[in-house]
Amino acid sequence: MTRAFQLAVLAGAVALFSTGCSVGEVIRFGWPVGVTPEATLMREMWTWSAIAALAVGVIVWGLTAWTVAFHRRKAGDSELPRQFQYNLPLELVLTVVPLIIVAVLFYFTVIVQNVVDREPAGNELKIDVVAFQWNWDFEYPGTRQPTGQPVSTVGTTAEVPLLVLPTDRPISFTQRSEDVIHSFWIPEFLFKRDVLPDPEKNDQKNVWVIDKIEQPGSFVGRCAEYCGSYHSMMNFEVRALPGNLFDQYMRLRQSTNADTGQPYTAAEALARMNCGPLCSPTAVTTHPFNPDPTTRLAF
Repeated sequence: MTRAFQLAVLAGAVALFSTGCSVGEVIRFGWPVGVTPEATLMREMWTWSAIAALAVGVIVWGLTAWTVAFHRRKAGDSELPRQFQYNLPLELVLTVVPLIIVAVLFYFTVIVQNVVDREPAGNELKIDVVAFQWNWDFEYPGTRQPTGQPVSTVGTTAEVPLLVLPTDRPISFTQRSEDVIHSFWIPEFLFKRDVLPDPEKNDQKNVWVIDKIEQPGSFVGRCAEYCGSYHSMMNFEVRALPGNLFDQYMRLRQSTNADTGQPYTAAEALARMNCGPLCSPTAVTTHPFNPDPTTRLAF
């Protein structure tokens, strides 16, 4: 048994160190790296919940193995082993310890939930998210194009919509659906938000806030609720720009493109800015739906 235990420890060590994972990657348990303070809070809560669950599991597994190894019925035994069903101290421990674990998990869940589901403070950049079969409409209320309409970006079959956001300020999202239930999901935000039709009638809290996006970049967004035939193709992309670039982008979106005589589209504004990969006029994390039935590409 000693040799088997040594081999098991050695095999575990080899498996751990041969993966090439850092400690941070291991304790994330497969979660992606979050890009908002809210995402970090949620990931930390679930990481420590998983660690606590593993600690309890190790204790239970160890006690089970110890019982199996050292308290097996011996040949010739005719009496029951010592019983513990009326051991008051043991029963108190087995009752109080789970209560403490649940109370601690409840406490930290409430702390994180109060941050994630807080009400807007009023100083956020406002974004209206409208989902429809099978694409997205992103609107910036309070802004105006030369036509008098708010700045907006609508996805089409041929073009993935770009939701351009700043990295240096809080953002509030107000969401609704034009038809069926959809779900707004950016994996790096580490949560999903159901997008319901008539949210007020359905008693849904459809406004949520992030403190900021912590790094520039491009992040794929998806619909995470089955919503019909082309659900899996209902992707979008968040383009997080530093504050000065975002302000330049919004100035362009609120002006007229001299080449077309129309307000700048998202693609035209980004192309005009010419700031490298961050200003790619088309999505870089996903691509439009190809209607060719022979195509087998992952979206």
